[in-house]
Amino acid sequence: MQWFGKKSAQRALDEKRPDGKDRLPPGQYLTKKWPVLSYERTPQQLPTDWQLKVTGKVEHPLELTWEEFLALPRATFTADIHCVTTWSRYDNTWEGVHIREILRRAKPLPSATFVTAHSWTGYTTNLPLADLDDDDVMIALKHDGQDLEPQHGGPVRLLVPKLYFYKSAKWLDGLEFMERDRPGFWEQRGYHNHADPWTEERYW
Repeated sequence: MQWFGKKSAQRALDEKRPDGKDRLPPGQYLTKKWPVLSYERTPQQLPTDWQLKVTGKVEHPLELTWEEFLALPRATFTADIHCVTTWSRYDNTWEGVHIREILRRAKPLPSATFVTAHSWTGYTTNLPLADLDDDDVMIALKHDGQDLEPQHGGPVRLLVPKLYFYKSAKWLDGLEFMERDRPGFWEQRGYHNHADPWTEERYW
């Protein structure tokens, strides 16, 4: 991992977000690199039968093939990311399908208040629908102009940058909408159920 020099680190600590709050969450350090942290073995390619399955409490369940998913409108935005292991990386440019393209098609029911993101590796993570249905959430395909590498969740991952990065499920293939919350892989193993970096929600 690469640390900024002392002066650069101080400038980073002094930076503010547009809302006037500190840009670097408490307990975090900055890195220009992108550390790789995964529990499961990294898959080297997309499954030949991959589909994005949107299930549960929705009016219109979806099963999109890779070609159908790639045909959806694209969005691009820049966001900081924060890992629960204390590193942060500023100014990541992401390209992919905005989550609201999926929500408009699936139409979550009023009873849907939580979502579980599924990966084809078996990984899961949970979050409130209110955190998923937001301006800065997408299903990402590119990072800083390049296709997402497998070690970083490529070719397709969830991106929820306002929460610790274990909520941004790598190797995404499903979104399950639910009435009640259900802890995911790391949440069952002691990581915080909500994962807000600004209040250091790291562990239960």
